Amino acid sequence: MTPTVVACGALAVHVQAVARRRGLDVQVRPLPALLHNRPDLIAPAVRDVIASEDVVAVAYADCGTYGALDDVLGDIPRLHGAHCYDVLAGEQAQAALAEEPGTYLLTDFLARTFEHTVVRELGLDRYPELRDAYFGHYTRVLWLAQRPTAATRAAAERAAERLGLPLELREVGEEALERQLAALLS
Repeated sequence: MTPTVVACGALAVHVQAVARRRGLDVQVRPLPALLHNRPDLIAPAVRDVIASEDVVAVAYADCGTYGALDDVLGDIPRLHGAHCYDVLAGEQAQAALAEEPGTYLLTDFLARTFEHTVVRELGLDRYPELRDAYFGHYTRVLWLAQRPTAATRAAAERAAERLGLPLELREVGEEALERQLAALLS
């Protein structure tokens, strides 16, 4: 049986790319990215995969589970960090929040899926007046770009425009994620 890496749906494409680049013989098992909208469901979903597959690593940060994810892992390692932003951008994410606490962080995945994962899921398409309740204290959108293509840039610009905030870009690549995955799977 091929060993499994359980991956957050928002990171799964990047995890698969790293595994291919490194020639790792692992199966990447993505879980729905929308679990981030209900972080209390992440640990049970990961637990279910662990119970049925040969899981060797978990490609999730804590992601708002407040330790519940760690409670179900036993000795299976996971990515370090509180959120995907920490995994992808390392210290740059925390530094950006420290320099401007009203920063809304955007990854490539979130930029590309913003209309669905944020706008529709939060009901902003039906109740646009909620925008200020959800995002009124934000001052900027910071795109932590893994692969800054023209299409993803356009998506990030649409997301920032939807929030009525200026967009800034920091190219972070996949190096921080790759280093963590290599350490988990070595």
